[in-house]
Amino acid sequence: MNDTNRTNRSTNQANILHKELCYMVVGCLYDVRNLYGSGQKELVYQNALAELLAKNKLPFEREVLIKIRSKLSDKTLGNYRLDFVIDKKIIVEIKVMKFTPDKIQNQLFSYLFSTTYEVGYLVNFGSSRLYLKRVILTNDRKHISFNS
Repeated sequence: MNDTNRTNRSTNQANILHKELCYMVVGCLYDVRNLYGSGQKELVYQNALAELLAKNKLPFEREVLIKIRSKLSDKTLGNYRLDFVIDKKIIVEIKVMKFTPDKIQNQLFSYLFSTTYEVGYLVNFGSSRLYLKRVILTNDRKHISFNS
């Protein structure tokens, strides 16, 4: 590896959004999978994650309501309900499905696009292996107004 690539790689690693928090969250998600395997109900995984987040002293909110408002009239056009918001920085959406359709992946993108949050994880505990997808959408790349 040449010096330029090494420098770019180091810079990219240093610029990871919420690096330590993400590391802790992913660790909790893997712990949930290791403790409960696959095949449980979604609520079981949500409750298990809440327990582990609390044990690790990570602040979180559950079932956070996000209202999507009209740009023309400020009327509420619809709502999203986020499974978890961790430390007011990271969205975690939990699913239990045999596979993860694109529609579900797009749902997390919509959550990020419609809020000030920039990092989200889509987690599927229903497949044979833990499915974990990290999505980043920085606020400077969003072109709508939002209220979260």
